[in-house]
Amino acid sequence: MFEMYKKVLRGVSFDTGLFKKELLKAKRWLKKDEALLLKAWALATFTGAHKDLIIEVFEKLN
Repeated sequence: MFEMYKKVLRGVSFDTGLFKKELLKAKRWLKKDEALLLKAWALATFTGAHKDLIIEVFEKLN
């Protein structure tokens, strides 16, 4: 599932609304350890465009 969500997020990164929707969906479906990995990957990959959004979505995960 982790790899699938990486692919999905790459595909929708052009649209902030879709990106947030898919990120929230990934957070719900992934196990906590996978969600933390996705957060780290997303921050490393999309920092320029979606940093604040990623932090907002995952702020309650820790």
